[in-house]
Amino acid sequence: MAQLVENGPMYHTESRLAGAYLVIALVALFVGVVTGLFQALSHAGVNLYPQLTPVVASYYQGLTLHGVMNALVWTTFFICGFLPFVATRALGMPLASCGLAWVAYGVMTGGLVLAAIPILGNALGALGTVGLVLIGHVADFGDGAVRDTALAIGRHKAALGVAEALALGVLCNGLVCLAVWLAMGGRSVADKVLAIVFPITAFVTMGFEHSIANLFFLPYALALGGFGEAQFLAGSVRNLLVVTAGNILGGTVLVAGVYWVAYLRPGAGATPAQ
Repeated sequence: MAQLVENGPMYHTESRLAGAYLVIALVALFVGVVTGLFQALSHAGVNLYPQLTPVVASYYQGLTLHGVMNALVWTTFFICGFLPFVATRALGMPLASCGLAWVAYGVMTGGLVLAAIPILGNALGALGTVGLVLIGHVADFGDGAVRDTALAIGRHKAALGVAEALALGVLCNGLVCLAVWLAMGGRSVADKVLAIVFPITAFVTMGFEHSIANLFFLPYALALGGFGEAQFLAGSVRNLLVVTAGNILGGTVLVAGVYWVAYLRPGAGATPAQ
């Protein structure tokens, strides 16, 4: 105990770093707990989501927040704060570079914010579309053919395994990024529209997984199915989490990372000496 007190000042920076990680982790845990409470109340027939709009517009946006905050943000930030705190004390030595540790914390926090903005914005758009389609009774079109097709698509997506969903998510965003690059090269609106047709058609035709598209398909299928199947619901949440990770991996590593290695890394553009 005396040794710990004596070495306390030496670990002051590590303690502050651990505290910074744990603040975000505990906030994420709190949000996950609160959204879980709203889900439980919804199953009990108490719908509070109209009063929470636009913060949490629907059951499925709350479900997505619950999964992301608990499974990803809380877990990752807690581990990143807890491990250095314990390791420095167990080994009896401070971090080799506290500055680098704070940079890593800043990158993680900034990445969390940058990821949250489009996810929440796209979720609102996708779930709003689900609401409009339900109000319009689109599922009844074609003597119920739309309902049958939507349920089949949703069940197929929810049944995908983790590895399969991850791979399909990586491949999907590779093609989406290709469409963006091609559109950026177009000079007119016609150029841009024509450029994106082929990559987008390719990923839809081949059945690749896009997280924002799934934010429509899965909630819509769940709504049509009446929310009664726990396995369907769990598979939908798993799909959204894994496919989102695959899309991020495909966009950053498969496309941006390759371009960085080819053109931006130090010495990439250097001409070999004769």
